[in-house]
Amino acid sequence: MSVPAASPANDPHNTMRASDADRDRVADALREAYAEGRLDVEEHNERIDRAYNAKTLGELAPLLSDLPQRHHISAAPAPTTGGPIGTQPSMPPEYAPGSKVTAVFAEQKRGGRWLVPSQTTAAAVFGSVTIDLREAVLTQREVVIIANAVFGSIQIKVPHGVVVRDEGTAIFGSRTGSDRNAAGDVPVTADSPVVVIRGVALFGEVSVKYPKVSKIGKFLGR
Repeated sequence: MSVPAASPANDPHNTMRASDADRDRVADALREAYAEGRLDVEEHNERIDRAYNAKTLGELAPLLSDLPQRHHISAAPAPTTGGPIGTQPSMPPEYAPGSKVTAVFAEQKRGGRWLVPSQTTAAAVFGSVTIDLREAVLTQREVVIIANAVFGSIQIKVPHGVVVRDEGTAIFGSRTGSDRNAAGDVPVTADSPVVVIRGVALFGEVSVKYPKVSKIGKFLGR
């Protein structure tokens, strides 16, 4: 496993101190690259660690140098308008905050390897929606899914080690499976990811599906 070499130290822009916003932008770009399959788990983790320990822009730039141009940050000086250094990597529209999954007299699924924004809205009206988080990458430790099922159903599939918290309501409908965590064989800690489910089940159903627990997990009472 390798990380591209650091940028030349004699470039004055590379010696500029990095801000928290610069480190966050690089971390977001690395998460997107991981979700696209451009980085494996070890490379992603190593680069994330180096990003948050970087002191200068010169230390950040190499972490993105072997990725497509849209992931890059600029080492140019900050504009006179007072805006942030560089440009924030663009994120595909379907992954942007406020993403929506809607099924009206239809069936919709969101799954595979995808970036989960801070908030996702799912609506099933006389239809069904499946949101699969088992291979997804959460953009932050706690994400919110607003699930509105009106004469329809919404199923949320979660991986091991995720804490599910249901804050929604049911009116002549049902909400099931959110009264426990999805620990499985992975212990839940204070840093475990949290999925908060809100919204309403009106003559509909919102359910959470957990992964199967192995024999070891059952033996340990999980």
